[in-house]
Amino acid sequence: MLNLKKIYEAQERIKGVAIETPLAFAPYLSELSGSEVYLKKENLQVTGAFKIRGAYNKIASLSDAERKCGVTAASAGNHAQGVALSASKFGIRAVIVMPESTPLTKVNGVKHYGAEVILHGSNYDEAYSHALEYAKQNAMTFVHPFEDEEVIAGQGTVALEILESCEELDAVVVPIGGGGLIAGMSAAIKEKNPNIEVIGVSASGAPAFKESYEKREPIDSTSVRTIADGIAVRDTSKVTLEYALKNVDKIISVDDEEIASGILYLLEKQKLVVEGAGAVGVAALLHHKLDFLKDKKIAIVLSGGNMDVTLLSVIIEKGLLKSHRKMNVTVTLVDKPGSLMRFTQILEELSANIVHIAYDRTSISLDYGDANVTVHMETKGEEHQQEIKKALKSEGYLREL
Repeated sequence: MLNLKKIYEAQERIKGVAIETPLAFAPYLSELSGSEVYLKKENLQVTGAFKIRGAYNKIASLSDAERKCGVTAASAGNHAQGVALSASKFGIRAVIVMPESTPLTKVNGVKHYGAEVILHGSNYDEAYSHALEYAKQNAMTFVHPFEDEEVIAGQGTVALEILESCEELDAVVVPIGGGGLIAGMSAAIKEKNPNIEVIGVSASGAPAFKESYEKREPIDSTSVRTIADGIAVRDTSKVTLEYALKNVDKIISVDDEEIASGILYLLEKQKLVVEGAGAVGVAALLHHKLDFLKDKKIAIVLSGGNMDVTLLSVIIEKGLLKSHRKMNVTVTLVDKPGSLMRFTQILEELSANIVHIAYDRTSISLDYGDANVTVHMETKGEEHQQEIKKALKSEGYLREL
């Protein structure tokens, strides 16, 4: 299996390409959790994620003849950009196969680094099969996102940087998708200091790796569904599972609601944009799934920051509703002049700021002469919302949702 020497060699190779990202103390998280928490900010990495490390190390380790033939990869996200940038550094051809549904922004991001993009298949697995066939037909090297020793060694350099910045750690928390990051990091950590616990965090909507770890054999999922698309891996790699079984102490999972709250927390409290895959460790901490690390010194890896802006806006909106900073209500009133004015006057008196209002008099659920009014408003917390509900009820409005 991979040894520390190979990871140090990878660290030398990637110098000047991948940056050494900050490991910073997180005071809010530390106070909240009762642990001493440090965040490894790979969301600030070149291309916005750790993947550049493994991709560059793989391509750098190829022979001149192999590089001359070019490289291929299959990815809809961070690995694609890592391979594209790495290939551009060597001035070689790169062909990235992406699913047909890949957003244009991601396609353009890969093209920006000079790679050719082939859109093929309705999902990652179909793109992956096509990329393998394309590589075979064109005598190119396929760069796997995680099932490759040189890629794993490159990802392991994250652990070296953490331990060089902060030796006295009790645990390191690492996101798990295909397992390449935790395979490389755990190999480095356990060889340098076997007393440091390595904790993996997966998305509950992509359960294959966690279930495989618990049953100690590769188990594939029939489907995956999670907002953490960077770790939405359906099948388990036998290679990375072997590393996990040897070096990882525990694997836990978080659901999409927990991941969304982690993203929002990092945005508000840490001023960091972190994608779903990168936020799973913080999500686990916020929802007390790392309570067994209380009073300990821990590092959490924020693996990437390539967040889809549309999804981010949805997460922010839901987060505001959940934290009682926004409120949506629907009331039924008599459809006559002055009814809406009185309704909005109540909200004004209670200092609720209306941000959206909709008026519906045609719904078949309504009696003739009635109208539904739906209002989205900014509020000042749960107590303020209860005050608004009480006032609306006392005024005799018929319906409230």
